Amino acid sequence: MSFSGKYQLESQENFEPFMKAIGLPDDLIQKGKDIKSISEIVENGDNFTVTITTGSKVMTNTFTIGQEAELEMMTGEKVKGVVARDGNKLKVTLKGIESVTELVDQDTIVNTMTVGGLVYKRTSKRM
Repeated sequence: MSFSGKYQLESQENFEPFMKAIGLPDDLIQKGKDIKSISEIVENGDNFTVTITTGSKVMTNTFTIGQEAELEMMTGEKVKGVVARDGNKLKVTLKGIESVTELVDQDTIVNTMTVGGLVYKRTSKRM
């Protein structure tokens, strides 16, 4: 299955505690908690471009599986990381945050981020 497509956030769990744990200020947490972000993924072989639009904020990350890339985190900070693919999952660890994006079926993506035992789960559906 290909990750390519546009997906809209359908549900999320532990948004506020997770964002506090990674250092996002309260005003941004309150602004972002009810916004249904849109993720657009372009997969071309091992090359990916992921664009996440949350209100007026647009974050784009481009990477190749298995190669180091500079990736922007939710906090706006840019860090280097290597994205690995394991079947229908993309995995990366950035600054202690483990992120797994799974293509559950052709229309559903589940992104799970874990920091210090705190799990933030986002479920998005293909548009």
